[in-house]
Amino acid sequence: MDIGRLIERAHRRFLDVLRAELTRLGVDDISPSQVMLLFNIGNDELSVRDLLERGHYLGSNASYNLKQLVDAEYVHRAASQRDRRSARLRLTTKAQSLCDAIRATHDGRPAGSQPAPDDESDDLTIAYGVLRRLELHWTGALR
Repeated sequence: MDIGRLIERAHRRFLDVLRAELTRLGVDDISPSQVMLLFNIGNDELSVRDLLERGHYLGSNASYNLKQLVDAEYVHRAASQRDRRSARLRLTTKAQSLCDAIRATHDGRPAGSQPAPDDESDDLTIAYGVLRRLELHWTGALR
């Protein structure tokens, strides 16, 4: 249970980091949770169902956020050519630019900061691997 709580707190802190980044970029028409939706869509064209499965979102929560993203012109939503009942989602140029700006900040280092020590970078690589294995373990436990 402690691992779950720690992951939840880390996720909240990450959303706080995204919120600060949005403020720095002067973006006030999108929430950190909606930014995460944009990153889950990425360069793909997805159905709403695919997005829900990929991001493990609740349907009503994702539907609300997607409507907000479409209204703010971050996501283009169109009926599927094969099945008009199904919507296809893809990022607009506006969303791609925002994702690129956020990615540049996280891939690089903020102006004036020192590079991360090699051991810190190694720790983050190890943490990523452990969290990925934990996700796979918990997914397997559900089957």
